[in-house]
Amino acid sequence: MALSSPRAAAKPARTAASVLAEAADARATVVLSGHVQPDADALGSTLALAEGLRRRGARVLTTFPDPFTLPASLGWLPGAEGLVSSSAVPSSPDVFVSLDAASPGRLGELAPLLDNAGVSIVVDHHVSNPGFGDVRLIDGGAPATVTLVAGLLDELGVGLDRDLATCLYAGLSADTGSFRFGNTRPETHELAARLLSTGIDHSEISRQLFDTAPFGWLGLLSAITGRAVLETDVGLRLVWTWSSTAEAAEYGLPGEQLEALVDVVRSTQEADVACVLKGQDDGSWSVSLRSRGRTDLARVAMALGGGGHTLAAGYSSYVDREKTIENLRAELSAEFPAA
Repeated sequence: MALSSPRAAAKPARTAASVLAEAADARATVVLSGHVQPDADALGSTLALAEGLRRRGARVLTTFPDPFTLPASLGWLPGAEGLVSSSAVPSSPDVFVSLDAASPGRLGELAPLLDNAGVSIVVDHHVSNPGFGDVRLIDGGAPATVTLVAGLLDELGVGLDRDLATCLYAGLSADTGSFRFGNTRPETHELAARLLSTGIDHSEISRQLFDTAPFGWLGLLSAITGRAVLETDVGLRLVWTWSSTAEAAEYGLPGEQLEALVDVVRSTQEADVACVLKGQDDGSWSVSLRSRGRTDLARVAMALGGGGHTLAAGYSSYVDREKTIENLRAELSAEFPAA
């Protein structure tokens, strides 16, 4: 069902909430997707907003870009069983919603839907987001995309219950590091209180997200931390290590298990920046960066083709491991040339 498009110059500016409300009232088809290799914020945002729109009457499909493999740590989220592969969604839906993707490239093969959909909406909290899509709800100061989704659900008149709150709390807890990171604000705890009031099992959510891993994780962790390097002459000091999906497989682990490594390496007291290089099956490197607060990682990652936040960012590299870390050293040294 066709919706009025914000692309028409004569039309006044429209908000994400108004477009979604119109779509729900028209029983339009809405496709929602998080970024490639979705984390708790991307998936929690997608599933919560999708369920809210269903309750308002929209026809909803949820997906994410290939590889279409859901991490075991997230497969328990309410609504995850309804996810479909990107090949199963229409190429020109009435509405396409991108959630937690800092750039079109993070949407993989779904990026064309930004132009092919009747209306495209971008909901994101990455400070590096350049602004794309027809209608944008982008707040670089928000601690997680789920906080923006919670606001959308309020505007749509969808009340929070345990299922919705579970999805939102998972994303909120993950992107604030269980409320330890500097992006935690008073209103972050206010939202957490709202979510807890629905009766969610917050301790079980945290256990699933942070405290559950196969035994093989211990062996992999030992190998990776054992080869970590501290470089005191790079920027404000850099600690880094590397692994690969192939190495993870040697320990009986899926590749997504590598995502948690940077949060172990970041605990290094002597370095402001922590880095983990994660070798992918196609030969590229996925680079995760974390800062203790003095290095602007969003600038560093954007210079290297990626993006993110000041304290947490990432990018992909298509050169070998040594050249990848060499390029990172150069950017960090440019950030603090006298360090």
